[in-house]
Amino acid sequence: MDVRVGDVLLMKKPHPCGAKEMLVLRSGSDFRLRCVGCGHEFMAPGLRIEKNIKKITRPDDGQKGGE
Repeated sequence: MDVRVGDVLLMKKPHPCGAKEMLVLRSGSDFRLRCVGCGHEFMAPGLRIEKNIKKITRPDDGQKGGE
């Protein structure tokens, strides 16, 4: 799965604060994520995070280049 720094992940299960969106601060074998709702930062294994991703939103989505 192609997850990059700066992506916003929509997760299947919510964070305890109720938000389902997480900002990627670091990717690799471990991910560092920030909850968009409360700002809590945490690290988790990459496989566990990738299994729970519902949708990936990139900051450059919706822009078409070369036109």
